[in-house]
Amino acid sequence: MKSLLSALAAAAITLAPLIGAHAQSPAKTEIKVGFVPGPYIDGFKAGVEPELKKKGYTVKYYEFSTGLEANTAVFKNDIDANVMQHTVFLDSYNVRQKTDLTGIITVPTPPMGLYSTKHKKAEDVKAGATVVVPNDPVNLQRALWILRDLGWIEIRDNNPVDVTELDVVKNPKGIKIVPLENAQAPRALGDADFAAVQGNFAIYSGLKLTEAFALEKMTKPYTNVVAVRRSNAEAPWARDIVAAYQSDTFKTAIRNDKFYAGFTLPEYFN
Repeated sequence: MKSLLSALAAAAITLAPLIGAHAQSPAKTEIKVGFVPGPYIDGFKAGVEPELKKKGYTVKYYEFSTGLEANTAVFKNDIDANVMQHTVFLDSYNVRQKTDLTGIITVPTPPMGLYSTKHKKAEDVKAGATVVVPNDPVNLQRALWILRDLGWIEIRDNNPVDVTELDVVKNPKGIKIVPLENAQAPRALGDADFAAVQGNFAIYSGLKLTEAFALEKMTKPYTNVVAVRRSNAEAPWARDIVAAYQSDTFKTAIRNDKFYAGFTLPEYFN
């Protein structure tokens, strides 16, 4: 009996490493990344994907119509990551949807700009000039900050998701602030004196960031990020995405493409 028990124990010890090996998850070899219309997918293909391929990954791309769809896909594990939003939008989404997405690295982002086809100098602004601004609170705040930095208005501090035109507390030039859907702003330039245009919409409507009347002083919460589920933030594949963005391959691809002139570059470009 003792010899039988000893044999069984030895067999169990021999099998244990094999059982553990079969229980381990296989290494991830495919990364699914989502985008909405904008400049981020091209930069990913040019500078990030080559670095991931060196490490044995294949990349599968998904395009969504809205940021809400792209975030839902990450949360449901339909895709691994998305690249299309700043931290303020991401945090707001998490609160509303009770989700746990997080940014793992910032990416080159086109700033919002104030554009005009009628005026070249701040001194040219007349009383009653019309300024088109985004009609969603977060981007409205960014537009109002541009006007504030030009010295045209004064605004009160407010939570980004609660900002309205009523937060303008001083408007000595009598500027008429006209809220409009983001995508419509470039087309409004024919009628309005100025339009605050989100970076994505500006570059795809033919407006050059380098020729804006004024650009926002973009701070980190408004620089776009790669978003993943928080539980995946330290996964090897997520760390490899971060390393690919920080690589010389990516930085060279961005610096050598005039398309990115005027973009706000993350600190790892320094």
